[in-house]
Amino acid sequence: MDLETEVVHNGKCHCGRVRWRVRAPSSVIAWKCNCSNCAMRGNTHFIVPSKKFELLGDSEEYITTYTFGTHTAKHTFCKVCGITSFYIPRSNPDGIAVTYRCVDPGTLNHVEIKHYDGMNWESSYNQTGIASCSKGEVIQE
Repeated sequence: MDLETEVVHNGKCHCGRVRWRVRAPSSVIAWKCNCSNCAMRGNTHFIVPSKKFELLGDSEEYITTYTFGTHTAKHTFCKVCGITSFYIPRSNPDGIAVTYRCVDPGTLNHVEIKHYDGMNWESSYNQTGIASCSKGEVIQE
C-alpha cells in the first residue's frame, strides 16, 4: 500500500461508553489472527503507534483488561458491553490494535485483511513484518 495522508478516525465499543480517536490512513491493513483469544472474539484489527491513539472523555473508567500467556498483550474491553474496540497487542506492545469494525462509518475507505497465524505466533511474527506497524512503517510484500 502506498503511504497516504492520515485522517482522524473515531470509534467506540457497542454501548458507546468507550470512545476514542486514532490517526491512520483511510486505507489500512488489518490483521485477522487465529490465536486462542482473537479467534474466539473474531477480532480483526489494524495497528498504529500508541501516540496516534487517544481515549476520549471518561472512557478509562469503563475499561477492564485481560492478560494471559506472556502477559504482554493487554486485551482491553468495555465493562458494560464487553466489546474489545482496541487493545495492546503482543506483536506491538508499543502500539494499539484497533478493531476496524469499531471505527465509525465514513473514514475507512479500504481495509485489506491479512492473516496472522497466532497459533504459530513466533514464526508468523518473523514472517509478516507486523512489528513495523507500530513504527508507522508500511508493510511491503
